[in-house]
Parts: sequence; C-alpha cells; structure tokens
Amino acid sequence: MKANLIPIGATETISIKKINEHHYSSPFHFHKICELNHVVSSCGKRIVGDNIDNFSDGDLVLMSPDLPHIWYNDPVILNNPPKTKLAKAVVVYFPINFLDKLTSDNLALIKTKKMMEKANRGLRFYGTTQKFVSKKLSTIAEKNGFERIIAFLEIIEALTESREYEQLASVGYAHNFNERDTERMTRVFKYLMQHFADPISLQEIADVANMTPPAFSTYFRKRTQKCFTTFLNEIRVGHACKLLEDPDLAILDICFSSGFQNATHFNKMFKQFIGRAPSEYRKFVVS
Repeated sequence: MKANLIPIGATETISIKKINEHHYSSPFHFHKICELNHVVSSCGKRIVGDNIDNFSDGDLVLMSPDLPHIWYNDPVILNNPPKTKLAKAVVVYFPINFLDKLTSDNLALIKTKKMMEKANRGLRFYGTTQKFVSKKLSTIAEKNGFERIIAFLEIIEALTESREYEQLASVGYAHNFNERDTERMTRVFKYLMQHFADPISLQEIADVANMTPPAFSTYFRKRTQKCFTTFLNEIRVGHACKLLEDPDLAILDICFSSGFQNATHFNKMFKQFIGRAPSEYRKFVVS
C-alpha cells in the first residue's frame, strides 16, 4: 500500500511512501533526493554504501542523495509467507535544500547542512531520538498542508539536535555506481541474501552477474570497495550476530546456519569483523 507517493523526480516537495507488503521489494538503487527510512516492522539485512548490517523493528536511517542502498528481508520471511508478519515502513523523500525556502535562520541552515553532510554515509538513529521520530512518522502520512510541513520540521529538528546516531558507510566510501549497475547489482545482492548460508563460489556468483569470474571480481570490488569474499563473510557474520542473541541456539549450529563450513573459520572471521569471539559477543548482548 502506498500513500501520498510523489515520483522521485519531483525534487521540490516532501513526499511520503507507506509500505505494507509481505516483504520489501525495492531494488538496489540511489536517487537525487534525501531519504528517511523507518522500518515499522520487519527484519533482514540492509546495505547502505559499503555498510552491511541487520535491521529490525524501529530501524531509522537518514541518507543524503546518491547513496546506494537496499533493504532486504531474511530468507525466513521470503520463504514462509503464511507464518511471518508483513513488512511495514514509512519512507520520507525530500530535496536536500528543502529548508532554504522556508527560513533565513543561519544557525538552522548550518545545522541541517552539517547533518546532511554526515548523512552522505548514512545515519542510523537510536534511543530517544528514534522513539520520538518513529511516533511522528506514524501519523505524518495522514497530515496535509502546513500540518505535514510542521511535523516534518519537528522531525528534522530532532535529528539535527541528536547525538544518538552512528554513520554507516566507511569514511573512505565513494559512490561508484551508475544507473546501468542497479539491475545487475540487484540480482547479485538478491542472490547473496537468499543463499549466503550455502557455499557460493566465485564462478557461481559471476554467472548471476553474466560475467567471467575475473571480470566480476574487478567489477564488484570497484562498485562495493570490497572483494567478493569479504562482502559475503560480512553478511554471514552479521547473520550470526543476530542468531547469537538467542541463548538457546548452540554456537556450532549458528556457525553452519550462517554459511561457515567449520568452527575455526567462523571464529576467525567473527573476530576479524566484530573484534571478539562469538562466545564473548553472546555474553555481551545477552547479559
């Protein structure tokens, strides 16, 4: 279900999209306007620039123009329609210079500009900021005219004043995608998200992209700034982190469920990405 959706090309206004589907279906993409993405309910993996992370209910991310991104549901949701809840989200699109025509307050303009510069890497908000903005977004689509603008400005003020955020893409991340890449990378990401728990060879993923393995390796590294193996292991470790939150699951079972073939490699990769062993991470998140 979509409400108050204005095409991406309409860069002079604020537009709202409400998602209420079985799963997220937007392809890997980027656009010329800013996006504030709030997950009402659902879970899976999101890619923002070169960052890969889990998302769940309440996830709130702000992105500046031209930052590639995709939200993708976990296989348990994609493969079990009758047993899982719907993917619900509220997405706000707005031009980066939206405030210029509304105020001449230099302090407000400077604060907003600084926030959007940080959002070049994507900003995930949490804590009281996330709760306040989530509440505002729950009703913004039903508002019209000045009421919608006022609600939106209250959201922007909360975000600019907040210190409860983390930047997602790495400091050195540079956007290397063009519009022709989106279809190919959507196929690649979709395949990886659906099959990361299985062995995936370079030949196999290169076939998905309709490329030779050497050409794909060069292409993938240039676009994501990571080699394919590192990217795949990052997805697997992220999934393991999610499973480790359940104290009833055995760590060895989590190892295999996340796509690793043996405990030694699992422990090595987990410590490389997370900085601690799986058992130590579980103690940290469960305690």
